[in-house]
Amino acid sequence: MHYFVSDIHLGSGNGAEQRRVEHLFLDFLTKIENDAETLFLVGDIFDFWFEYKQVVPKGFVRTLGRLAELSDKGVRVVMLTGNHDMWVGDYLTQECGIELYTTPQTFSLAGKELFVAHGDNMNIKGKPILRLMNKMFRSQRLRRWASRIIHPDRFIRFGKWWSGKSRKSHGKVQNIDVLQPLIEFAIDYGANHDIDYFIFGHMHYAANIAGTQHTVFMGDWHTAPNYIVLDNDGRIELKMEN
Repeated sequence: MHYFVSDIHLGSGNGAEQRRVEHLFLDFLTKIENDAETLFLVGDIFDFWFEYKQVVPKGFVRTLGRLAELSDKGVRVVMLTGNHDMWVGDYLTQECGIELYTTPQTFSLAGKELFVAHGDNMNIKGKPILRLMNKMFRSQRLRRWASRIIHPDRFIRFGKWWSGKSRKSHGKVQNIDVLQPLIEFAIDYGANHDIDYFIFGHMHYAANIAGTQHTVFMGDWHTAPNYIVLDNDGRIELKMEN
C-alpha cells in the first residue's frame, strides 16, 4: 500500500493544539506501519522549517523518530517540500532516511503513473506578487545570506510568524473553487503526459475529483485529518483519519 499525507503543519497553534495534531499523526503512522510500502509526505509537514548547516528547529522529535523507524523497517519515506518547509538541507535524509524532493515529481506505482506535488507555485502566471514572493523565498542566495547573517532564534521566530499568516489565509477558504487553478494545471499537463492520478495538497481542501484528469487533493490536519491510499491494484481513495 502507498500512503500520502500533507499539511500536517507540525508546530502550529498553541501547545495543546501542537500536541493534539502530532499525536494524531503518530497514531496514523502506527496504523500504517505493517502494510505501507511507501509513505509520501507531500509538503507542509512542518509549519516552518529552516535548516542551518549545524542547526535545525527544535521539536517534532517523536515524529522524526517514527519516520526514521519506518525507514529502518524498509518503508520508503518520500518527502516533497511545500511552501512552509522548502528550506530543507540534508538533515532529514541523513538522520531519518527520507528521500527528499524540492520540485514536483512523477512516480510509477501499482501500475499507475502519478504526478505528485504540494501545489504551491503552480499555475500562478496571473499573480505577479505571488510569483515574486515565491522566487524570493526559493532563492538559494537568499537562503545562504539568511543562514550566515541572521541568528537562528530570530529567523525561526520570524518564520513562524510568517507561516502563521500564510496558514490563516487558507483557513478562510471553504469553497471548492479554490482548487480550480490546480485542476486546470492537471488538465493542461495531462493533455501531453500519460498521468493516471494527480495528487496535491496546499489548498487545505480535501477532494477526490475524477474528471478530465483524476485529481486528488488532501486537506489540512488541524481541521480534518485525512490521507490518500493507493492500493496494489492501482485503486486510489481519499480517507479521513479517525
